[in-house]
Amino acid sequence: MTELSDVAIHIERCRAEASLPFYAHPGDAGMDLRAAETCVIEPGQTVAVPTGLRLAIPVGYEIQIRPRSGLSLHTPLRVPNSPGTIDSGFRDEVCVLLSNSGSSGSDEPGEPWTLDTKGNQPGAYRVRVGDRIAQMVLAKVETIRWEETGSVREVGNDRGGGFGHSGVR
Repeated sequence: MTELSDVAIHIERCRAEASLPFYAHPGDAGMDLRAAETCVIEPGQTVAVPTGLRLAIPVGYEIQIRPRSGLSLHTPLRVPNSPGTIDSGFRDEVCVLLSNSGSSGSDEPGEPWTLDTKGNQPGAYRVRVGDRIAQMVLAKVETIRWEETGSVREVGNDRGGGFGHSGVR
């Protein structure tokens, strides 16, 4: 069995409602992040949902904020900048951007749906304190050293095409 390495990351709870991120299963790449504040996200709206956490990520690493598959399947909530990057020098509270890509449904305002509602319902969604809203993945960072050239077509292979060039089948 492959041994996974641990990277120590300092973490601070800056809100009483904050929960430490956790791996749901051994070997998972992503740790679940929970909301530290209740909010309602209307159709067409994007909200920065606080996690109540501040991190000190070591130089040479980043943390990526990614969607949870179940949330994307069962609700119209999306992480619009996926993957979001938390750089090693960022020390403010980590927030997760969530957008409601759904329609308003009916003209009558109703109670917002909760994240455990199945069926991708139209309308507003309520994110509650403790809801698992995204996942975070630790990634190594490589830096770029530019080598300017007169023509990149002369370096390596030029496969051409792009933007659907190879078709769908």
